[in-house]
Amino acid sequence: MVPLLLVLLLVLVLGVAGFAVEVLWWLAVAVLVVWLLGFLLRGAPPGASGASGTRPRWYRW
Repeated sequence: MVPLLLVLLLVLVLGVAGFAVEVLWWLAVAVLVVWLLGFLLRGAPPGASGASGTRPRWYRW
């Protein structure tokens, strides 16, 4: 009886972990898409094309 319960518990833990990993992958893909859209669609900030003529940076670090 105990081995059966341990196997069922293992199946439950692995099933939940697999679901969580799948959700995290989709979340990572969604964040990547949002970041890429922000990178491609971001307008130049005010004063970015001023007297210096430098292009705005594509990152915000």
